[in-house]
Amino acid sequence: MDYKYITQLLERYWECRTSLEEENILKAFFSQKDVPEELLRYKALFDYTLSEPKEEVLGDDFNEKIMSLINEPVPVKARIITLQQKLKPLFKAAAVVAIMLTLGNAAQVSMNDEAPQSPVSGLNATHKGRSVALGDSAAIDTMQHSSIDAVGTPATSILK
Repeated sequence: MDYKYITQLLERYWECRTSLEEENILKAFFSQKDVPEELLRYKALFDYTLSEPKEEVLGDDFNEKIMSLINEPVPVKARIITLQQKLKPLFKAAAVVAIMLTLGNAAQVSMNDEAPQSPVSGLNATHKGRSVALGDSAAIDTMQHSSIDAVGTPATSILK
């Protein structure tokens, strides 16, 4: 028997040019018990497609159900943020800076090799490790203390 049509369909099938009807013809042909020996090697391929379970097809209303779930309005929960909550990161940053400066000053004082000196001796700029700002502030403080003491305490009491 001549199976020229089937071989032409197989050639078109491998080139992906067959229609669904032609593929159904191939499936029906290879589902028979009497398949020629030269075409027997293709039988397992088309039997597999017939024996595989049918997949459940989604219903016509599936798209409508999904779209209705997607388009549901989502309630918006608004939060009120106070000024204190807005400035909290700035407060934290200022606290960190203050701590770092305090620790830095403490480390600078503890690293100083010299013994503690009086504010007047801090005016001498030849000492190593002393900050210029610290010496200047000590000198200003000493001058203010000396002028306050002179003006603030009279030599004799006015009221007797």
